Amino acid sequence: MELKVIEKFIDKQKVSFICSIDEENIPNVKAMLKPRKRNGIKEFYFSTNTSSIRVKQFLNNPNASIYFYHKGLFKYVGVMLKGKMEVLTDQKSKNMIWKKFDKMFYKGGVTDPDYCVLKFSAVSGRYYCDLRTESFDIK
Repeated sequence: MELKVIEKFIDKQKVSFICSIDEENIPNVKAMLKPRKRNGIKEFYFSTNTSSIRVKQFLNNPNASIYFYHKGLFKYVGVMLKGKMEVLTDQKSKNMIWKKFDKMFYKGGVTDPDYCVLKFSAVSGRYYCDLRTESFDIK
């Protein structure tokens, strides 16, 4: 699998799905806006509320996956990445992905204690296209 193809595909998607594990060891999926930043397909950065249930779940169990898809008229493409999710609350990380319109959600601005960053680090993935799937490792 050509990883550049996956990168271009991910960049075109407006929505992503993140999966955490709850206290009963059951996967929980949530739709999110696309990542604010990514480094290849190894690292992805999302913004969220520190008080969210997802943050609590990732702090208890960092195992995670993220998923991107596009359903066209005749073609469905999906990419699932597996790895670990970190909760970052340091100011440097928060500044890195802050957007002006975030003020609408975080009244305290970029220093709001309820604003944090989720950093996903992928280790492997699965690509689906044209009735074909392919697994791959990320180094």
